[in-house]
Amino acid sequence: MRILLSNDDGCTAPGLLAMARHLRAEHQVDIVAPDRNRSAASNSLTILTPLRIHRHADGTICVDGTPTDCVHLALASLLAEKPDMVVSGINNGPNLGDDTLYSGTVAAAMEGRYLGTAAIAVSMSAYNPKHYDTGARAVMQILAELARNPLAGPTILNVNVPDVPWEDLQGFEVTRLGHRRQSEPVGEALDPRGRPIYWIGPAGPGADAGPGTDFHAVEHNRVSITPLLIDLTRHSLMGKLTEWAKAL
Repeated sequence: MRILLSNDDGCTAPGLLAMARHLRAEHQVDIVAPDRNRSAASNSLTILTPLRIHRHADGTICVDGTPTDCVHLALASLLAEKPDMVVSGINNGPNLGDDTLYSGTVAAAMEGRYLGTAAIAVSMSAYNPKHYDTGARAVMQILAELARNPLAGPTILNVNVPDVPWEDLQGFEVTRLGHRRQSEPVGEALDPRGRPIYWIGPAGPGADAGPGTDFHAVEHNRVSITPLLIDLTRHSLMGKLTEWAKAL
């Protein structure tokens, strides 16, 4: 396949380089990724300022924009050939449960939905992972299965991989998104000139994290595969809301 590889950690991030190394053993790979860390950029698209790119000697294209910018530019302009699939990652840290709302890694995969095939976001369960190769090997197995048994329509797979050696994995599990507790408090401090500054606190621990969730799978050393939707409509409330709205 021809694969577009992107991420939100930047075009020289170790996770992206590990993924590229594995993918290139079997596939054609185009890399279009942010020129710096753009974690938690979500699905933001740059529309008020121009975007600039820098082409590395190895063909990597670094963009001074968000992960969504990168995939959008790649599909709309930068690539001579349309890719078959988007792979985003490997992310430094997990994207479990509510993380998917903020994740630039997931957003890059979502932007690839226009291809009409599967797009994959892959993240490691730990920050500063030691086993990126485990994540890359997991994706290679998923890609091989997609080649044998394609999923119908545009499908976004959110993959989270335990940061353990390959031989310590306990398999793969299809999961739903769990939920985190409220994030840690915002940190307040003063800069050297005495002006207030604020640090957004880290994500909270898992709250809805029982069997069947992505949290539970990763905690038990299984690769979590969660299918995601773009449609945010709460369809179950449509009928009741229609009746409620008659009074407006």
